[in-house]
Amino acid sequence: MKTDEVLTPEAAQRLLTDSRAKIDSLDRKLVDLLNQRTLMVEDIGRAKTTLGSPVLELRREENVFRNVMLHNHGPIPNDALKRIFEEIMREMRALQGMKRESEQS
Repeated sequence: MKTDEVLTPEAAQRLLTDSRAKIDSLDRKLVDLLNQRTLMVEDIGRAKTTLGSPVLELRREENVFRNVMLHNHGPIPNDALKRIFEEIMREMRALQGMKRESEQS
C-alpha cells in the first residue's frame, strides 16, 4: 500500500490489524535475537573475567555503534539507533557485572 494513499475506514482497520500482527511477530524475533546476543555477552564476560579485562570497553562500544550505523539503511535515524544500542549495551554490561559478582561469591 502506498503511504500517500487515502484509506477507507475498513481498509484502515485491516491495515491496523495486519500491521499489529506483524509487529507482534517481529517483537518475538527481536526477543529471540536479544537472548542470543545475551548468550554471546555471557561468553564475553567469562573471557573478560579470565583475562582480567573491564566490563566496560569504550572503544568496543564505539565500534558497535559504527557497525550498526554503517548497516542502517533507514528509515530509523542513526541517532535513534544509537540510543537503542546504548540501552542494549547498558543492560548487557549490567548482566556481565551481575554474573561476575555471582561468580566471585
